[in-house]
Amino acid sequence: MIIRNEEAKDFRAVEELTKLAFWNVSMPGCSEHYLAHVLRSHADFIPEMDFVAEEDGKIIGNIMYTRSRLIDAEGREKIVLTFGPLSIHPEYQRKGYGKKLQLYSFQRARQLGYDAIVIFGNPENYVSTGFRSCKHYQVGIEGVYPVALLVKELEEGALQGGSWNYVESPAYEIDAAEAEAFDRDFAPMEKAYRPSQELFYIYSRSAVVR
Repeated sequence: MIIRNEEAKDFRAVEELTKLAFWNVSMPGCSEHYLAHVLRSHADFIPEMDFVAEEDGKIIGNIMYTRSRLIDAEGREKIVLTFGPLSIHPEYQRKGYGKKLQLYSFQRARQLGYDAIVIFGNPENYVSTGFRSCKHYQVGIEGVYPVALLVKELEEGALQGGSWNYVESPAYEIDAAEAEAFDRDFAPMEKAYRPSQELFYIYSRSAVVR
């Protein structure tokens, strides 16, 4: 397997991969492939932090990063990273490829001068790469500490001593109707219920209170 920056020739393959990776996982169907499509043209998108994993000439994974903000009690801003979507082809999931993509991207992020990453995700998928509950770092959203809001310090102590409000990039605010229209250009797949959708519902609506 090799990891390299995504190129324009990869765009469609990455979007198809992303649809396969997310279809029916957190809701019936998905919109992550449309998100991948629109992220690339947003001001917060970081092309240097857009990677694909390739094996035997086939793209099997992708991770994309944007800039987001933390704002402290005095109104001072700190730029942090957010990644997503992180996509691994279903045939290659649970084999360590997603972890390898993350670790590679963390190293590159440090080289570019970033010291913290904040994401929304299933804690079960990310604690193995060093993510912790946002509560440990006093990073919340309007005083709430969502279970699915996870933080990784790339430099120890980067968030120490502060109390932060997380402001996600508007790049992630996508139009559902436009996403639905975009999907019609892809091979049709049946929407269905999976237990993972209930897990997503619970995590996305729960908070850490102590």
